Amino acid sequence: MGTAGSAVADATTAVEHRAICALTDLTPERGAAALLDETINGEPHRTQIALVRVVGDTVFAVQQRDPVTGANVMARGLVGSRLVDGVEVPTLASPLHKQVYDLRTGECLDAAGKEPLPGEGGLRTWPVRVVDGVVEVGTPSVAPAAVATEGSAS
Repeated sequence: MGTAGSAVADATTAVEHRAICALTDLTPERGAAALLDETINGEPHRTQIALVRVVGDTVFAVQQRDPVTGANVMARGLVGSRLVDGVEVPTLASPLHKQVYDLRTGECLDAAGKEPLPGEGGLRTWPVRVVDGVVEVGTPSVAPAAVATEGSAS
């Protein structure tokens, strides 16, 4: 996978969308690791993310760091779905201890008897759009300070 190229500002939501890869680079029902260039506390930063393409052209972006173990493995997770309040939602299960997360929100749906590391909870998520066959991930103009150590590599 690639890293972010040029950013496209979205003035209505204060989000910059960064091109990451072609949609065809992503296999449906699988994850892929990528680096996302962000600005955190005014400093440039590269964050490891997991891109997950579900059936069709829908792509989700979540943190690569497993909240329970701290390992950067979520792109190797098990893609599936689960009924939540009668609605089928796309999910990603950690490849290590099988905690199940809602890909839309990052919420942990099944902790599998494990507690997250201190300061961790669900998965951080990013908005994703596909424009002319290119997957773009949105980052806030100023990312929250709490993500400075989440699944990141300098």
